[in-house]
Amino acid sequence: MNDLLSIAIRSVAVYVCIVLFIRIFGKKEISQLSVIDLVFILLISNSVQNSMVGDNTSLQGGLIAALTLFILNTLLRSAIFKSKSVEKLLEGSPVLLVYQGKILSDHLDKVKITMEELEATVREHGVEKISEVNLAIMETDGNISVLSDNYNHRTVRKRKHHKIIGNLE
Repeated sequence: MNDLLSIAIRSVAVYVCIVLFIRIFGKKEISQLSVIDLVFILLISNSVQNSMVGDNTSLQGGLIAALTLFILNTLLRSAIFKSKSVEKLLEGSPVLLVYQGKILSDHLDKVKITMEELEATVREHGVEKISEVNLAIMETDGNISVLSDNYNHRTVRKRKHHKIIGNLE
């Protein structure tokens, strides 16, 4: 029983550290996963697995680790739902990127969004130029919302921006 309790405690420690690391390294990393990001996440999960279960490679040990992670995740989701301060601490706040057609460069730098990514997002929202944008906000989930007088009924889904290859003549 002591071994299983140890697995649960180590699983909590790893979970909390990974949540903190993701929070520190930014929202953009979550919403716009590239192949490199996916490989990184897979390698991180593999690298911390032994720190959770140690030498215990039994089915029971793996299930205890998984159950602990599910319970902790449920508790954190509940805390985020019930407390604005916990939500702000764990998920951050929206960041204003464009206000009345003016780009807030220091905010772009803060969230590590390039001009090309911002311009692509604005175009996805059906707005031709950034100068036509009333508000562009990076939401807490990493999506960028764009509001303009040029209202577009289309829903823009999360996806990785792709570079345009070749000339568009």
